[in-house]
Amino acid sequence: MQRLWKPNVTVAAVVERDGRFLLVEEETEGGVRYNQPAGHLEQGESLVEACAREALEETAWHFRPTALVGVYQWPRPRGDITYLRFAFAGDLGAEEVGRPLDTGILRAVWLTAAEIEACQAQHRSPLIVQCVQDWLAGRRFPIDLIRHHG
Repeated sequence: MQRLWKPNVTVAAVVERDGRFLLVEEETEGGVRYNQPAGHLEQGESLVEACAREALEETAWHFRPTALVGVYQWPRPRGDITYLRFAFAGDLGAEEVGRPLDTGILRAVWLTAAEIEACQAQHRSPLIVQCVQDWLAGRRFPIDLIRHHG
C-alpha cells in the first residue's frame, strides 16, 4: 500500500515599510537563518488567520493580510519535505514591545531588498527572495481568492 503524500502547508507575511522588509532570524537545524515571518497552518484556522498569528508570534508585530502575493511549491533539496507556501502582503499594526517570540526565533530584523539579496546563503529557503521580488513586481491578488469553509 502506498503511503499518502502531503505537502507541508505554510504561510508567510511579506511586510515592507520604508523600503525595508520584516524578516526573522531563527535557529534551524542548518544554523541561524533568515526567513519571512512564516509557519505552518494549524488545524481549524484559515490561511489568513495563520499568517496573522505567525507574524505576531515570530515578530511581536500585529499584521493583517490584505492580498495574496503568491503560492509557492518548494521541495527541499534533501527531498524529504515539500512546502506549499501562501505568501501574503498586508497592513502592519502595532508592535507588542516585550512580547516573547516563538521558540527558535532570535529576533525580528528590517532589511532592504539589496541586503536580502546579499545574504541569500543565510536564507532558510529560496522562497524568501522570490516573495520579495514578486512583491516588488507588484504581484497582489485579491484576498478573497482564498476561500475558507469551516
